[in-house]
Amino acid sequence: MDLQRNNSSSPSSSSNSINNSNPNKTTPSRDDPMQSWWESVSKARSRIHALAAILPSSSSHSLSTLADSDRPALSLLSSPAAYSAISASLSGSESDPLCHWLYDTFLSSDPHLRLVVLSFVPLLSGLYLSRIHSEHSPSLAGFEAILLAIYAYETKIRAGKPLLVTIPDLSHPSIYHSPLRKPPPSAAATPPSVGVISPPLEPQSAVKSTKRGCIVGVALHCYYSQISHMPSWSKLEFCRFSAGWAGQDCPCRTEFDPVGNDVNGGEIEIEELEIEMGNLQILEAEAKKGDRIPLPWEILQPALRILGHCLLGPLNSQDVKDAASYAVRCLYARASHELVPQAILATRSLIQLDNRARDAAKAAAAVATATSNASTPTKLKNPEILLVSK
Repeated sequence: MDLQRNNSSSPSSSSNSINNSNPNKTTPSRDDPMQSWWESVSKARSRIHALAAILPSSSSHSLSTLADSDRPALSLLSSPAAYSAISASLSGSESDPLCHWLYDTFLSSDPHLRLVVLSFVPLLSGLYLSRIHSEHSPSLAGFEAILLAIYAYETKIRAGKPLLVTIPDLSHPSIYHSPLRKPPPSAAATPPSVGVISPPLEPQSAVKSTKRGCIVGVALHCYYSQISHMPSWSKLEFCRFSAGWAGQDCPCRTEFDPVGNDVNGGEIEIEELEIEMGNLQILEAEAKKGDRIPLPWEILQPALRILGHCLLGPLNSQDVKDAASYAVRCLYARASHELVPQAILATRSLIQLDNRARDAAKAAAAVATATSNASTPTKLKNPEILLVSK
């Protein structure tokens, strides 16, 4: 299979064939849930067996176990061993069999299999962007084919329309803080402000240098749209790559950290703050997986949305939150040095939200500890027995 040859037509044509080519095949599945489930399971098992044939024999047994489960695609998605095995073997070249597997798997009609491929977007984009900007860049046609497939899929979904967001008008009172009342005629006639998150997408048959940021940014947007289904190690991978992309480790990274005087009048040391935030000294040694790269807004905007989820998502592990906290601070330092207003505003806001969330968690833990100590019964002391010698 020639990945470069299929980039120009395969993603969109394959998607069309999935949806339109054989209606007689999908109609019975829609009427029979059991048949639809079995087709999905069979397809997922076939893809897992194909993956087992590519990876080293040491990973074949664990993959066979995943294929035998009732939900093989989701089992593959939630398997850290499978993720590590694929990550260790990816090269990104045109002849890379794993790139072929990811490409063909994404073009399948099963949404759970697409989630498996999307979980590798942080790794794919991280390795691709880090290597494409190196002096001796190898062939990365395999990575580009996968990114183009995701881009073509999103282009078809958007159907030539931009991504918009309605911006609230701060001149009008909020219905949550003011009693309901009939707005004046001038206010009622004012149209809401609309912001453009992403302009309409144009079909792309190759990853040109002028379109690279847009294509990678669309892939990151697709990842963000399904981020609630992504495993923690995938999010952690993205946080570490983001810290490496920023490549900025100056003192202004800690500008908004709450370093000051404690209640006893003693100065809070930087080391104590890093322990509170999950031992950031370890993160500094392990977090940076990529090299410093150009960060256009097409890439930085979805990256900050992903980091915002990793930073503030209530179900995220503490490791993910700490890695996101470190990455956001590195990006803030980068934006401060390059004087990018929207990036400074976004990263600074995330840092302040992170500090407030950590202060609230610390206060809640203190209250819980005080309540636990108050409810713990104190052990009664035995009465003293005085021995009097006769």
